[in-house]
Amino acid sequence: MFRKFVAFALVVSCSSAAWSDDAKEDVLDGTWLPSAAELAGNKFPDEVRKAIRLELKGDEYTVTVGMKPDRGTCKRNPSAKPKTLDITGVEGPNEGKTILAIYERNGDTLRVCYDLSGKSRPAEFKTTAGSQLFLVEYKLQQP
Repeated sequence: MFRKFVAFALVVSCSSAAWSDDAKEDVLDGTWLPSAAELAGNKFPDEVRKAIRLELKGDEYTVTVGMKPDRGTCKRNPSAKPKTLDITGVEGPNEGKTILAIYERNGDTLRVCYDLSGKSRPAEFKTTAGSQLFLVEYKLQQP
C-alpha cells in the first residue's frame, strides 16, 4: 500500500509537441530524482525518497520505487497560475487513478505539490498536518 502511495505521489509532468523559446523551462523530459519531500507537514523518509526515480518523456511518465514501476500519462497546463498537472495511472499499482497537482521548474529543479486524495488541486507549494498534500523537489539527472 505504501509503495502504491509513493509511486502515484511522485508522478508528474507532461510536455507539449510545440514549445516557444519562452517556454523552455516548461520542458520536463528527463530523469528526475527527489532531493527533498514532505507529506502532510512532515519530512518524507529519506530511505524511501532515495529509492525513487522519475522518468518523463512527452506526456508519459514512469516512476520506479525500488523495482516496482508505475506508468501513466498526464495533462498539464503551463499557462495556469500556478501551473497544473492532471495525472492518470495507466499501468501498475495506480492504474485508473487520477491525482491533481501544481508544479514549477527553475533550471534543474522541479517542485511539485500533489493532492493525493484526488479530490482537489493544491493552491500553493505547502503541506499541512492532516492533509493528503505531498510536496516534492526533484533534481534533473539526465535531460
